[in-house]
Amino acid sequence: MEVRKNSVRAWVLAARPKTLSGAAVPVMVGCALAYNAGCFEWIPAVACLMFAFLMQIDANLVNDLFDFLKGSDNEGRLGPERACAQGWITAGAMKAGIAAVTVAAAASGCVLLFYGGWELAAIGACCMLFAFLYTAGPYPLAYHGWGDLLVFVFFGIVPVCTIYYIMCGNIGPGAVMYAAACGAVIDTLLLVNNIRDCEQDRAGGKNTLVVIAGKRFGQWLYLFAGIAGAALCLSSMFFGARFSALLPLMYLLPHCLAYVKIKRIGEGRMLNLALADTSRNMLLFGLLVSAGLAADGINGFILE
Repeated sequence: MEVRKNSVRAWVLAARPKTLSGAAVPVMVGCALAYNAGCFEWIPAVACLMFAFLMQIDANLVNDLFDFLKGSDNEGRLGPERACAQGWITAGAMKAGIAAVTVAAAASGCVLLFYGGWELAAIGACCMLFAFLYTAGPYPLAYHGWGDLLVFVFFGIVPVCTIYYIMCGNIGPGAVMYAAACGAVIDTLLLVNNIRDCEQDRAGGKNTLVVIAGKRFGQWLYLFAGIAGAALCLSSMFFGARFSALLPLMYLLPHCLAYVKIKRIGEGRMLNLALADTSRNMLLFGLLVSAGLAADGINGFILE
């Protein structure tokens, strides 16, 4: 279907709604940890989800604009089409859109200050700053191999631990462990993207970790990241957890099958099939972890 310039359809495509599962999973896990500890609250949960969604959309728009301006997105792109590169949204309109979404994210984040204190303002500011620094500025971090670490931190450690802190008033080792598991699993989505785009990124000067270390390394890291996420959950069994330790193991089979698909396809546009599998698996992981934590809480096991 034809997409009219700066139309509603163009903005929906630019927001990339399919990527919102990456924002939803850490919120889901953080809320499940709080529920396990008996301190879950609906209002901060909804505010956290809204902030996460808006920041994900903001990051998508920023990436769309600056990858276009740097020439990384062109007619040879193998992944889903980008709005600026396709001419669906003008650069000026995209800048205005980024400003509007940033303000909306800040407004939703202000609600959380009533629950977690003013120190959350610094965390929110860091989230916004790094959403821009990922592809913008004189030293775009994604262009220098820092993308995977940023995903681990800002889609794992920061959101899960922050949500737990807002609702429970502290951050225990259990929260950090599941936050790390979440970050590792969500990084698989970035890895399959970078494996697919390796040659194009190299030509455009975007030195992702896969470009630096090679596709084979990226494939192995993809496999390891998913296994590490499940293993971190399993380690909670040593502290008495059952469901939250064992249920995430069900994620390993579809994850390994996705890895086999990535190896078999190798390169090209067909890797988008593995991208869809990875997104589904990531959501499955979040659901399994959340269900496990809730079940452990109901059965009297509190993960400290």
